[in-house]
Amino acid sequence: MSAALTLAKPDHLDRLVALCGAFHAEAGITRTDTARQAALAPLLDGSPYGVAYLIGPARAPIGYIVICFGWSVEFGGLDAIIDELYIRPGVRGRGVATEALIALPRALSEGGLRAVHLEVDRDNEAAIKLYRRAGFAPRENYMFMSRRL
Repeated sequence: MSAALTLAKPDHLDRLVALCGAFHAEAGITRTDTARQAALAPLLDGSPYGVAYLIGPARAPIGYIVICFGWSVEFGGLDAIIDELYIRPGVRGRGVATEALIALPRALSEGGLRAVHLEVDRDNEAAIKLYRRAGFAPRENYMFMSRRL
């Protein structure tokens, strides 16, 4: 199984929305396909705020990853948050996510990216193990916090 990454373009929107819907259903995130389309379409149209990649063959992707860009004084410039990462259940456990998580930061660092962050449920031991394999580590004394606007 290959973790080939394809930068998602507007003609990939339907496939990406379907994958995103599957992830949201699994994660208990309540959104409509219309809301997912509205959130994803700008990323596929070249928004400077982020990108989406299809994982696996672009015609029949097995997953996706969404990266959102920001700026960090602490890390010395451009940084990113992995907003969503999803691999279809039938192909999990084959190293695809690990391969994607290792390849993506290397590729993004060539564009000047200084750090990549992600959020993980503290009780999701499988995800924590995956992220550690890919070189991610918790930042001691730090906790990711959010406020809806």
